[in-house]
Amino acid sequence: MSFARTVRPTRAVRPRLLAAVTLALAALALSACENGEGVRDEGPSSLPGPSVRDTAHPGRAVPCSGKHMRTTATPVSEPVNHLLLTVTNTGAVNCSLNGYPKARFGESGSLAPPAREPKPRGSRITLSPGGSAYAGVLLSAADGTGGHGRTVTSLTITLPTGPAARPALPPKGVYVDDALRVTCWLPNLKAALTY
Repeated sequence: MSFARTVRPTRAVRPRLLAAVTLALAALALSACENGEGVRDEGPSSLPGPSVRDTAHPGRAVPCSGKHMRTTATPVSEPVNHLLLTVTNTGAVNCSLNGYPKARFGESGSLAPPAREPKPRGSRITLSPGGSAYAGVLLSAADGTGGHGRTVTSLTITLPTGPAARPALPPKGVYVDDALRVTCWLPNLKAALTY
């Protein structure tokens, strides 16, 4: 009888001991994630912890930088005399754009004026890694009435931070005149070409 009394407490202690060990291991795993050790298996990263965490929160973004953006300028058939500007976030964190592109056509040209749209469409755009924004450019008057027409072979786009982008234009260049206008940055390609 005394032997039976000794065994029962031992069996009752084992589940409690197992639960305590499991709880301790879980606590260690959580602390590893909090101090950054838990992300080692996801691959190397040179980014600091706070920047990596920002990718999980769409509202948090740094200004888009020329260092981490791919910029293209594409002639389109419709509407006529238009060019589509596209910027794509090639970085690892969210970045933001707002307002109008600072686009300079030609080495000595002035910035393209903003489009005279019926109502302002611009707002801050947050680009996640791989995300794109668009702007439409009216290069010249469709009826040929624009003054000071000229052919330019270079385009410079200045982003909020970092070096300026120089997207390639067609080898023969593009014709611009006083009708030159650019829309604000927009998240939708079709919307950028409605001006």
